[in-house]
Amino acid sequence: MDTENKEKVSLACAVLTVSDSRTAGNDTSGNLLAHSLAHAGHQCVRRDIVPDNLYQIRRIVSEWIADPEVQVILTSGGTGFSPRNSTPEAIRVLFDKEIDGFGELFRQLSYAEIGSSTVQSRAIAGYANDTLIFCMPGSNSACQTAWDGIIREQLDSDQKPCNFATQFRRRDAEE
Repeated sequence: MDTENKEKVSLACAVLTVSDSRTAGNDTSGNLLAHSLAHAGHQCVRRDIVPDNLYQIRRIVSEWIADPEVQVILTSGGTGFSPRNSTPEAIRVLFDKEIDGFGELFRQLSYAEIGSSTVQSRAIAGYANDTLIFCMPGSNSACQTAWDGIIREQLDSDQKPCNFATQFRRRDAEE
């Protein structure tokens, strides 16, 4: 199979901001992720803001996992170590497979920026029902670090030697 002449894969993505204080008017991390996706040639087909509540987070992410139009979910917020942060607990149980290297690499990259405070990050990623899910901290800096250092390349079908983008079947090929 000739991989050099393949069309770049554009993915249908969803962005979820987990926050008790963010609104559509001040969701800077959600805006950053949505703009980053668009700049990379992907579509943001779903977007929402949810309070840091385990069951509300799980409900929205479950709906998106079940939605055949959503291939990738990016969440920001709720991954810290405070008692209210519950994103990992809400989402980890939904994974068919966990992408262990995401959290490990995120903390390595983050260490260069914030030092030992990175140990309090519980960033995770996984795969469920043909949907990739990346959960990162809610700060703009953390989202930018995750996007620039990991996610952008892994959603790029030209990234070698491997990427997640080419593991998706083209939706128009199925129709």
